[in-house]
Amino acid sequence: MIEVTARAKINLTLEVLGRRDDGYHEVKTILQTVDLSDRLEIERYSSLKVDCDKAEITGENNLVWTAATALAARSGIVPRARIVIKKGIPVSMGLGGGSSDAAAALVGLNQVWKLGLSAGELAETAAEIGSDVAFFLTGGTALGEGRGESITPLPGLPSVPVTLICPELALPRKTAVMYSFLDPVHYGDGEATAKMAGILMEGVGVLNAVGGLTCNVFEQVIHQAVPKLNWIWRRLEGIFKNPLRVAGSGPGMFSRPSNEDEFQRA
Repeated sequence: MIEVTARAKINLTLEVLGRRDDGYHEVKTILQTVDLSDRLEIERYSSLKVDCDKAEITGENNLVWTAATALAARSGIVPRARIVIKKGIPVSMGLGGGSSDAAAALVGLNQVWKLGLSAGELAETAAEIGSDVAFFLTGGTALGEGRGESITPLPGLPSVPVTLICPELALPRKTAVMYSFLDPVHYGDGEATAKMAGILMEGVGVLNAVGGLTCNVFEQVIHQAVPKLNWIWRRLEGIFKNPLRVAGSGPGMFSRPSNEDEFQRA
Protein backbone atom coordinates (compact mmCIF):
# COMPACT_ATOMS: atom_id res chain seq x y z
CA MET A 1 0.00 0.00 0.00
CA ILE A 2 1.15 3.54 -0.72
CA GLU A 3 -0.09 6.85 0.63
CA VAL A 4 -0.45 9.98 -1.49
CA THR A 5 -1.21 13.51 -0.25
CA ALA A 6 -3.77 15.60 -2.14
CA ARG A 7 -3.52 19.30 -1.33
CA ALA A 8 -6.22 21.96 -1.53
CA LYS A 9 -5.83 25.10 -3.67
CA ILE A 10 -6.94 28.68 -3.78
CA ASN A 11 -7.15 30.91 -6.85
CA LEU A 12 -5.14 34.09 -6.37
CA THR A 13 -6.78 35.35 -9.56
CA LEU A 14 -9.63 33.91 -11.60
CA GLU A 15 -10.68 35.76 -14.76
CA VAL A 16 -13.08 34.52 -17.44
CA LEU A 17 -12.27 35.81 -20.93
CA GLY A 18 -15.36 34.46 -22.69
CA ARG A 19 -17.33 31.41 -23.71
CA ARG A 20 -15.69 28.93 -26.07
CA ASP A 21 -17.21 27.10 -29.03
CA ASP A 22 -17.00 23.82 -27.09
CA GLY A 23 -19.27 25.22 -24.35
CA TYR A 24 -16.50 25.72 -21.80
CA HIS A 25 -15.25 29.12 -20.67
CA GLU A 26 -11.80 30.49 -21.45
CA VAL A 27 -10.06 31.37 -18.19
CA LYS A 28 -6.85 32.87 -16.89
CA THR A 29 -6.02 32.06 -13.29
CA ILE A 30 -3.15 31.88 -10.83
CA LEU A 31 -3.52 28.72 -8.75
CA GLN A 32 -1.80 28.09 -5.44
CA THR A 33 -1.78 24.95 -3.33
CA VAL A 34 -2.12 25.24 0.45
CA ASP A 35 -1.26 22.87 3.30
CA LEU A 36 -4.84 21.66 3.85
CA SER A 37 -5.03 18.19 2.34
CA ASP A 38 -6.72 14.82 1.84
CA ARG A 39 -4.88 11.52 2.11
CA LEU A 40 -5.26 8.60 -0.29
CA GLU A 41 -4.26 5.02 0.51
CA ILE A 42 -3.86 2.88 -2.61
CA GLU A 43 -3.22 -0.84 -2.90
CA ARG A 44 -3.73 -3.66 -5.36
CA TYR A 45 -7.14 -5.34 -5.19
CA SER A 46 -9.27 -7.84 -7.08
CA SER A 47 -11.45 -5.08 -8.59
CA LEU A 48 -11.80 -1.30 -8.44
CA LYS A 49 -13.05 -0.07 -5.09
CA VAL A 50 -13.14 3.56 -3.97
CA ASP A 51 -13.99 4.23 -0.33
CA CYS A 52 -14.30 7.68 1.21
CA ASP A 53 -15.12 8.81 4.73
CA LYS A 54 -17.72 11.10 3.14
CA ALA A 55 -20.47 8.64 2.18
CA GLU A 56 -22.00 10.90 -0.47
CA ILE A 57 -18.83 10.82 -2.60
CA THR A 58 -17.85 7.18 -2.32
CA GLY A 59 -17.63 4.64 -5.15
CA GLU A 60 -18.47 5.76 -8.69
CA ASN A 61 -19.64 9.16 -7.38
CA ASN A 62 -16.03 10.14 -6.74
CA LEU A 63 -13.75 11.70 -9.37
CA VAL A 64 -11.07 9.24 -8.21
CA TRP A 65 -13.13 6.46 -9.80
CA THR A 66 -13.15 8.40 -13.08
CA ALA A 67 -9.39 8.92 -12.83
CA ALA A 68 -8.71 5.24 -12.17
CA THR A 69 -10.87 4.02 -15.05
CA ALA A 70 -9.41 6.61 -17.44
CA LEU A 71 -5.83 5.66 -16.53
CA ALA A 72 -6.59 1.96 -16.90
CA ALA A 73 -8.24 2.52 -20.30
CA ARG A 74 -5.24 4.52 -21.51
CA SER A 75 -2.90 1.72 -20.41
CA GLY A 76 -5.05 -1.12 -21.72
CA ILE A 77 -5.50 -2.82 -18.37
CA VAL A 78 -8.39 -3.74 -16.09
CA PRO A 79 -8.61 -1.28 -13.16
CA ARG A 80 -7.86 -3.28 -10.04
CA ALA A 81 -7.15 -1.26 -6.91
CA ARG A 82 -8.63 -0.31 -3.56
CA ILE A 83 -8.42 3.43 -2.90
CA VAL A 84 -9.34 4.84 0.50
CA ILE A 85 -9.81 8.63 0.69
CA LYS A 86 -9.53 10.35 4.05
CA LYS A 87 -10.92 13.84 3.65
CA GLY A 88 -9.37 16.90 5.21
CA ILE A 89 -10.54 19.31 2.49
CA PRO A 90 -14.16 20.47 2.87
CA VAL A 91 -16.33 19.29 -0.03
CA SER A 92 -17.74 21.69 -2.67
CA MET A 93 -16.05 24.80 -1.29
CA GLY A 94 -14.00 25.76 -4.37
CA LEU A 95 -10.80 24.35 -2.86
CA GLY A 96 -10.33 21.70 -5.55
CA GLY A 97 -10.49 18.65 -3.29
CA GLY A 98 -12.08 16.35 -5.87
CA SER A 99 -9.63 17.33 -8.60
CA SER A 100 -6.68 17.03 -6.23
CA ASP A 101 -7.81 13.56 -5.18
CA ALA A 102 -8.08 12.55 -8.84
CA ALA A 103 -4.54 13.79 -9.55
CA ALA A 104 -3.20 11.98 -6.48
CA ALA A 105 -4.91 8.80 -7.68
CA LEU A 106 -3.21 9.11 -11.08
CA VAL A 107 0.19 9.50 -9.43
CA GLY A 108 -0.39 6.66 -6.99
CA LEU A 109 -1.87 4.22 -9.49
CA ASN A 110 0.98 4.91 -11.90
CA GLN A 111 3.23 3.47 -9.18
CA VAL A 112 0.98 0.67 -7.92
CA TRP A 113 0.23 -0.58 -11.44
CA LYS A 114 3.88 -0.02 -12.49
CA LEU A 115 2.81 1.81 -15.63
CA GLY A 116 5.90 3.99 -15.95
CA LEU A 117 3.96 6.90 -17.46
CA SER A 118 5.73 10.27 -17.69
CA ALA A 119 4.45 13.47 -16.10
CA GLY A 120 3.33 14.63 -19.55
CA GLU A 121 1.37 11.45 -20.18
CA LEU A 122 -0.33 11.74 -16.78
CA ALA A 123 -1.17 15.37 -17.58
CA GLU A 124 -2.90 14.31 -20.81
CA THR A 125 -5.12 11.92 -18.87
CA ALA A 126 -5.69 14.54 -16.15
CA ALA A 127 -6.94 17.06 -18.72
CA GLU A 128 -9.59 14.58 -19.85
CA ILE A 129 -10.89 14.16 -16.30
CA GLY A 130 -11.36 17.79 -15.22
CA SER A 131 -10.20 21.30 -15.95
CA ASP A 132 -7.84 21.74 -12.99
CA VAL A 133 -6.76 18.12 -12.39
CA ALA A 134 -3.51 18.63 -14.31
CA PHE A 135 -2.49 21.45 -11.96
CA PHE A 136 -2.56 19.16 -8.95
CA LEU A 137 -0.02 16.77 -10.48
CA THR A 138 2.65 19.29 -9.47
CA GLY A 139 0.85 21.86 -7.30
CA GLY A 140 2.75 24.90 -6.08
CA THR A 141 2.07 28.14 -7.94
CA ALA A 142 0.98 28.04 -11.57
CA LEU A 143 -0.75 29.89 -14.38
CA GLY A 144 -3.86 28.14 -15.67
CA GLU A 145 -5.19 28.91 -19.16
CA GLY A 146 -7.62 27.45 -21.69
CA ARG A 147 -10.43 25.94 -19.66
CA GLY A 148 -7.91 25.63 -16.83
CA GLU A 149 -6.12 22.51 -18.07
CA SER A 150 -3.17 24.31 -19.68
CA ILE A 151 -0.70 24.71 -16.80
CA THR A 152 2.50 26.78 -16.69
CA PRO A 153 4.48 26.45 -13.40
CA LEU A 154 5.52 29.74 -11.79
CA PRO A 155 8.05 30.58 -9.07
CA GLY A 156 6.38 29.88 -5.75
CA LEU A 157 5.13 32.45 -3.27
CA PRO A 158 6.81 32.65 0.14
CA SER A 159 4.95 30.60 2.74
CA VAL A 160 2.34 32.72 4.52
CA PRO A 161 -0.67 31.96 6.77
CA VAL A 162 -4.07 31.86 5.10
CA THR A 163 -7.47 31.89 6.80
CA LEU A 164 -10.03 29.70 5.04
CA ILE A 165 -13.76 30.08 5.70
CA CYS A 166 -16.00 27.22 4.62
CA PRO A 167 -19.68 27.98 5.30
CA GLU A 168 -22.15 25.11 5.36
CA LEU A 169 -23.98 26.24 2.23
CA ALA A 170 -24.81 23.59 -0.36
CA LEU A 171 -25.36 24.45 -4.03
CA PRO A 172 -26.16 21.45 -6.27
CA ARG A 173 -24.16 21.36 -9.53
CA LYS A 174 -22.30 24.33 -8.11
CA THR A 175 -19.67 24.95 -10.79
CA ALA A 176 -22.14 24.77 -13.67
CA VAL A 177 -24.59 26.98 -11.80
CA MET A 178 -21.93 29.57 -11.00
CA TYR A 179 -20.82 29.77 -14.63
CA SER A 180 -24.47 30.10 -15.72
CA PHE A 181 -24.67 33.40 -13.80
CA LEU A 182 -21.83 34.91 -15.85
CA ASP A 183 -22.69 37.23 -18.73
CA PRO A 184 -20.36 38.99 -21.20
CA VAL A 185 -20.36 42.00 -18.87
CA HIS A 186 -18.38 39.87 -16.38
CA TYR A 187 -15.73 38.80 -18.88
CA GLY A 188 -12.26 40.32 -18.58
CA ASP A 189 -9.02 40.53 -20.52
CA GLY A 190 -6.81 38.58 -18.10
CA GLU A 191 -4.76 41.66 -17.26
CA ALA A 192 -4.62 41.09 -13.49
CA THR A 193 -3.51 37.49 -14.01
CA ALA A 194 -0.84 38.50 -16.53
CA LYS A 195 0.49 41.16 -14.16
CA MET A 196 0.66 38.75 -11.24
CA ALA A 197 2.40 36.11 -13.36
CA GLY A 198 4.98 38.73 -14.39
CA ILE A 199 5.61 39.74 -10.78
CA LEU A 200 6.06 36.12 -9.75
CA MET A 201 8.52 35.57 -12.59
CA GLU A 202 10.57 38.60 -11.51
CA GLY A 203 10.51 37.47 -7.87
CA VAL A 204 11.08 40.94 -6.36
CA GLY A 205 8.86 42.17 -3.49
CA VAL A 206 6.34 39.50 -4.43
CA LEU A 207 4.08 39.46 -1.36
CA ASN A 208 3.45 43.21 -1.34
CA ALA A 209 3.16 43.45 -5.12
CA VAL A 210 0.61 40.68 -5.73
CA GLY A 211 -1.79 41.54 -2.93
CA GLY A 212 -3.73 44.21 -4.80
CA LEU A 213 -4.05 42.02 -7.89
CA THR A 214 -6.01 39.17 -6.30
CA CYS A 215 -9.44 38.86 -7.90
CA ASN A 216 -12.16 36.36 -8.68
CA VAL A 217 -14.90 36.89 -11.28
CA PHE A 218 -17.37 34.83 -9.24
CA GLU A 219 -17.39 37.48 -6.53
CA GLN A 220 -19.56 39.50 -8.94
CA VAL A 221 -22.31 36.87 -9.01
CA ILE A 222 -21.97 34.63 -5.95
CA HIS A 223 -24.27 36.79 -3.85
CA GLN A 224 -27.02 36.18 -6.40
CA ALA A 225 -26.27 32.48 -6.67
CA VAL A 226 -25.91 31.92 -2.92
CA PRO A 227 -27.99 34.62 -1.17
CA LYS A 228 -27.33 33.15 2.28
CA LEU A 229 -23.66 34.00 1.85
CA ASN A 230 -24.38 37.74 2.02
CA TRP A 231 -24.79 37.89 5.79
CA ILE A 232 -21.63 35.83 6.38
CA TRP A 233 -19.63 37.93 3.93
CA ARG A 234 -20.70 41.21 5.55
CA ARG A 235 -19.76 39.94 9.02
CA LEU A 236 -16.34 38.74 7.87
CA GLU A 237 -15.35 41.57 5.57
CA GLY A 238 -14.42 43.96 8.38
CA ILE A 239 -12.28 41.43 10.20
CA PHE A 240 -9.47 41.03 7.67
CA LYS A 241 -6.83 43.60 6.81
CA ASN A 242 -6.42 42.04 3.35
CA PRO A 243 -9.27 41.43 0.88
CA LEU A 244 -11.71 38.60 1.45
CA ARG A 245 -11.73 36.46 -1.69
CA VAL A 246 -13.88 33.62 -3.01
CA ALA A 247 -12.02 30.31 -3.33
CA GLY A 248 -12.52 28.95 -6.84
CA SER A 249 -16.23 28.92 -7.60
CA GLY A 250 -17.04 29.23 -3.86
CA PRO A 251 -18.72 29.38 -1.49
CA GLY A 252 -15.46 28.92 0.43
CA MET A 253 -13.54 32.14 1.09
CA PHE A 254 -10.03 33.08 2.11
CA SER A 255 -7.85 35.98 3.17
CA ARG A 256 -4.13 35.93 2.46
CA PRO A 257 -1.91 36.68 4.23
CA SER A 258 -3.76 36.42 7.53
CA ASN A 259 -2.88 35.96 11.19
CA GLU A 260 -4.02 34.15 14.31
CA ASP A 261 -6.05 37.09 15.62
CA GLU A 262 -8.06 37.37 12.39
CA PHE A 263 -8.57 33.61 12.34
CA GLN A 264 -9.92 33.56 15.92
CA ARG A 265 -12.22 36.53 15.28
CA ALA A 266 -13.56 34.97 12.11
